[in-house]
Amino acid sequence: MKNLLAIFHVFLICYTPGFGQSAGTLTEDGAWCWFSDPRAIYSSKKNSQVITGWVTSSGDIMAASLDIKNGRIEKKKLYTNLEKDDHDNPAFLELPDRRILTQYTWHGGSAQGMGVIQNVTTQGPKVSTFSDSVVLKPTNQKLLDRFKRETYTYANPFLLSSENNKLYSFGRWIGFKPNFVTSTDNGKTWSDPVVIITSKELNTNNRPYVKYFSDGKSRIHLIFTDGHPNAEPLNSVYYCFYENGAFWRADGSKIATIEQLPFHPSDATIVYQATPTTGKAWIFDIVVDKKGNLVVAYTRYPTNDNHQYYYAVYDGKKWNDHYLIDSGNWFPQTPEGKMEREQNYSGGFTIDPLDPSIVYFSHEINGVFEISKGQTSDMGNSWKITPVTRNSKLDNVRPTIPRYKKPGDKSVLLWMENKKYVHYTDYDSRIKFHISAP
Repeated sequence: MKNLLAIFHVFLICYTPGFGQSAGTLTEDGAWCWFSDPRAIYSSKKNSQVITGWVTSSGDIMAASLDIKNGRIEKKKLYTNLEKDDHDNPAFLELPDRRILTQYTWHGGSAQGMGVIQNVTTQGPKVSTFSDSVVLKPTNQKLLDRFKRETYTYANPFLLSSENNKLYSFGRWIGFKPNFVTSTDNGKTWSDPVVIITSKELNTNNRPYVKYFSDGKSRIHLIFTDGHPNAEPLNSVYYCFYENGAFWRADGSKIATIEQLPFHPSDATIVYQATPTTGKAWIFDIVVDKKGNLVVAYTRYPTNDNHQYYYAVYDGKKWNDHYLIDSGNWFPQTPEGKMEREQNYSGGFTIDPLDPSIVYFSHEINGVFEISKGQTSDMGNSWKITPVTRNSKLDNVRPTIPRYKKPGDKSVLLWMENKKYVHYTDYDSRIKFHISAP
C-alpha cells in the first residue's frame, strides 16, 4: 500500500496540468483576504471580462479587468495608500445598467479613516472609468448606544432583482458584529445599518465571521461562526438565508424578521458542531447547486497545526458532511523564534459557483502550498484530485473563482502567490490566473 501511495505521490508531483489555455500574472504586487467578496466577478456578457481587485504592498487599492478572450489586463488605482493590510481588498457588484460598484474598508478603522469606501464606474465594466472614492459611515446613535462599538471591516455587496433591484451590503461594522445596509438607488444612498448576529450577552470583542452567496434574485445565503478561531475554543459553523424581509433556517423555518434582529448563532442551522476532539472550525465558501442544494467549504482544526478541509452538502433533509484532505499547516512564514499570530490561516478553498461538484484548494506539498482541483460525483464522499500548480518555489494560496459565472463561460481561477507573507500587514504577493475552456 505504501508503494502505491508513493507512486501516486510521484505522479502528482511530476504531472504538469493542462488546466490553463492561458495563464499569467494579473499583478506583481497584490494580496487579498477572503471575507470581502465577491473579490472577483464575471461581467454579464458571455466570455467578456472578469473584474477583480487587490491591496498592494504599499496599501493602494487597485481594480482590474481581465479580458477572457485575449488576456488583456486593464488596471485602475481606486485609493492611494489606504493602509497596508490585505483585509482591505475591494469587492464588486455589477449594477443593472452594467456599471460596476466596488466597496472596501479600512481594517477596523483608525485615525487615518473609518467607514466603507465606494467607487462606481461611469462606463459599464470599464475599470478606467471608476469614480473618485466616497466614504460611507453606516451608523446611527441608537445602534451605538446598544452595541457600544463602532468599527468597519469588510464589504460584501449584492443585488436582489425580486426586490426591484435593491442592493444589500454586508460587513463587520457596529458592535464588531455582522451588519447590513440597503440601497434603492444603485448605491447613491444607503439605509441605516442593521445588526444581524450577536452573542447572547453582548461581547464587543466577539466577532462572528460570515461568508455570503446570493442567487441575485431573492435569496442571500450566509454561513458563519461563533467568532474567530483564535478566540473561540469551540468555533462551530452555522447557516441561514435572507429572503423577503426575514432570515430563515435551512429547513425553511423562520429565525427572525428584519425588525426582530439580531439573532444568536445557535438560533440558526448548525452545519458543523465543534467538539474538543474534532476541533474548532473556520469557513471558506458557500454556493447553491442547480438542484437548490447548499454546498459549504470549511476547515476543521483538531489542532492549530493540523488543518483539514471539509465539504458539506445540504440535500433538503440533512447535511452530507465529508472530509476532503489535510491541507497542512498555516501558510504565513513565522519569523524564527516567534509564535505564529495567525495559526488558522489555511491555504484556502473555493467552490465553482456554476458547478459546485468542482472545488479548488491550496494545500501543503513538500513544504510548499500548491493549488489542486477536486471533483466529486457523490456529494463529497469521494474525490478525483488533479494538480493545478506543482513544483512551485513559492506558496500558492487563497484561490477564488469569480462569482456570476454563466453557462459557456471559460473557467477563470485566480490566486495569490506569496514572495513573502509574514502577516496580513507584512506581505509581498502577486495575483495569478488560469483561463480554461468551460
